[in-house]
Amino acid sequence: MAFTRKTLARLGSNSSDAGALWMYTTPDTIATVNTADYFLGAIDEINLNDVIIAITSTGGTPVVTITYCNSNTGSAIDVVDGLTVTATDTD
Repeated sequence: MAFTRKTLARLGSNSSDAGALWMYTTPDTIATVNTADYFLGAIDEINLNDVIIAITSTGGTPVVTITYCNSNTGSAIDVVDGLTVTATDTD
């Protein structure tokens, strides 16, 4: 799939002095999401070092990954591979 702007939400303050925290949900895998220019549709919103909590999917199972924007030139954007959050639900 492709980036869907309506499932990207900025969390917290709109202060230009602080980095932003975003939440993004997609049925895409994290390998797709962390591909260069995936977030091209939000290039004017996501800034360098903004953090993104990405809720992606692997075979229908949700996967939560924390990533951040490591490059935004105004015409190209990229995020790091990210750190997957693991959890155990024993009940």
